[in-house]
Amino acid sequence: MFSLITFIPRAIVQSVPLMLGCVGETLNEKSGSLNLGIPGIMYVGAISGVIGSFFYENYAASFNPVLGVIIPITACLIGSLLMGLLFCFLTVTLRANQNVTGLAMTTFGVGFGNFFGGSIIKLTGSDVPSITLSITSKAFKTTFPFAGSAGAIGKLLFSYGFMTYVAIIIAIITSYVLKKTRTGLELRAVGENPATADAAGINITKYKYFAICIGCMIAGLGGLYYVMDYASGVWSNDAFGDRGWLAIALVIFSIWRPNWAIWESMLFGGLYILYLYIPTGTDLAIKEIYRMLPYLVTIFMLIAISLKDKNENQPPEGLGLPYFREDR
Repeated sequence: MFSLITFIPRAIVQSVPLMLGCVGETLNEKSGSLNLGIPGIMYVGAISGVIGSFFYENYAASFNPVLGVIIPITACLIGSLLMGLLFCFLTVTLRANQNVTGLAMTTFGVGFGNFFGGSIIKLTGSDVPSITLSITSKAFKTTFPFAGSAGAIGKLLFSYGFMTYVAIIIAIITSYVLKKTRTGLELRAVGENPATADAAGINITKYKYFAICIGCMIAGLGGLYYVMDYASGVWSNDAFGDRGWLAIALVIFSIWRPNWAIWESMLFGGLYILYLYIPTGTDLAIKEIYRMLPYLVTIFMLIAISLKDKNENQPPEGLGLPYFREDR
């Protein structure tokens, strides 16, 4: 039977990679950069964290839970940052086409992850094509000590690993910075009209590098969360599915507002697993139709938002366009 007490926590866990990917891409787009490399960046962030945790978990004399969390997070942030710097160098400094660059980075990121993931699998000599980092995953999935004794409220609100709460905090802080601070105002000006922002003395290159790199690091954390929390520390090549692409679509669904991404990612997280809770018997065709729900809703919402002629619902005017100061 369908149970909200069981369904909602699983939907929230499913939503966190989407939320972090969406918030990271929102920062990119607010600076005027359309980064279609987010799926690849999430993949690189995940495998970087897996590499760090694999060597610590297997070769350290004893496992310290704090270091067991810090090492993969640091490795993830470094890997994602390098991908962000590469995207910045190609699209901001060299003014390469953003669409082509993003797609190339997605292809590169997936290949990078599969290569190093396969290499680690060979190191373990495993008979199955996967790596299991159960000790590290246990550290990531540590919940509040009172969650089990708080009944339904504890299960709904306090039964998640710490990165779930970190993701929500990141979304709220990002929303506040974009709306309420001078840095956010100048960043939005860079995305809307870089020529005007440049004339006002705003350093376009600095803001683009800053927003893209921070956004990529946030998205990379989404990939790490997927492996360490959602997948219980199991890395398998090509296991991410299309979560990176859904995260990009959620940017439009959330109307470029990171705080809205919290609720909409939870909605999509629920739609993503809804087919598991709807009885279909042996009719696999019906189950596949239910699995299409998040994509059908994505298409519907993209059409609905596009039809609304409101300025606040539109993307930044400079999105996807390289800035040439000489044309100012």
